[in-house]
This record gives sequence, C-alpha cells and structure tokens, in this order.
Amino acid sequence: MLTIWGRISSINVQKAVWAAGEVGQSFERIDCGGPFGGLREPVFLDKNPNAQIPVLEDGEVCIWESNSIVRYLAARYGSGWIWEEDPAKRADADRWMDWMQSELQPALAPVLRGLVRKEPEFMEPKQIAASIAKAERLMEILDNHLAKRSFLAGERFGMADIAVGCGAHRWLNMPVERFARPQVQRWYEAIFARPAARPALALPVT
Repeated sequence: MLTIWGRISSINVQKAVWAAGEVGQSFERIDCGGPFGGLREPVFLDKNPNAQIPVLEDGEVCIWESNSIVRYLAARYGSGWIWEEDPAKRADADRWMDWMQSELQPALAPVLRGLVRKEPEFMEPKQIAASIAKAERLMEILDNHLAKRSFLAGERFGMADIAVGCGAHRWLNMPVERFARPQVQRWYEAIFARPAARPALALPVT
C-alpha cells in the first residue's frame, strides 16, 4: 500500500491523491504541513530534506515533488491509460503539467492566501487584483486549447488533466468574479465527475 504524506488542502497533495486513486492504488495519507506541522521533524526530513509536501512512499521508493509523483504513479501503474508511452504524446502532457507548476499555480496562490486563507501579507487589494488578472489570462489560454480537444493532451484523460485539474478546481471554487470559460467548464465538469477526483478535490476550497 502507498503512503502519501501531506494535508489534503494542499494543491500538490491533491495531485498525488488523485493520481493514486486514478490508477487504482490504495494508500494511507498522513496529515502534515500547514496547521499539522511536522515538516521539520527528522522522520520527515529523512524523506524530503526540502521540508515540503507531498511525499510518496511505495515500498522502498520515496519520491517528492508533486509532478514527479504523478508521473511515477502514471508510469508504474497507469501505462496505456494515463501514461503515454509515445514520447511526443507524453511531451504534450508534460508541458501542461509544467505550465501548471510554473504559471497557473503561482498565479492562483496569492488569491487563495488573500481571499480564502486571509493571510495578512496577501490581503492587499492590488496584489489580489493582479493575481486574478494573471489567472484570467492563463485560463483564456486553457479555454482556447480545450476548444480543440476533449482533454489536455488529446481525446483521452491523462496525467496532465490531474495536475491542471487541481488548479482549475481551485480557481472555479474561490470567491472571485470570473469570465465565463465554457470549454474549461465543460472539461472541469467531466474530470470532477471521475470517482478518483472526489476524494482529492475537497470542497470548500481552503
């Protein structure tokens, strides 16, 4: 059985939980990080010296970094399903996973921390407005992309939909006014309905 270290309110932990469920692997999730603490404890630092979540343990295999965890689970347990053996098709998924980590996720974080978690250093209105504007530009890119295909990397659900889907879930369920993105909404409804998504994508967003 897998072990996933991290609180479920973390978007990166959500990716790992969703991926594990999607490939049919049972797991134990151990709360740590945020209000649960524990990231500086020796037992955790032995698993991830960066003191960050999530961490995945699969027997003697120990992996940190959320996208690496998703790729590992997809390759080991989801080959021919959410993992693409063809390098070109896999690169199509990889780029959206990287886009999530480098573009969308940083744009969403100040909005979450300011409006939802109400952390004082993120509650300045101009900062929140700038983050919302950046997120809107990125969601427009996503909407245009999804106008031409059912899922991010083509006509089959895959690992990129897990990573970016966690970001879309956060964006669509935060208390902000948003432009209508019909293709994003259509895609989100399809992936959120998947049985493995529900345990990972808790509501309300916290």
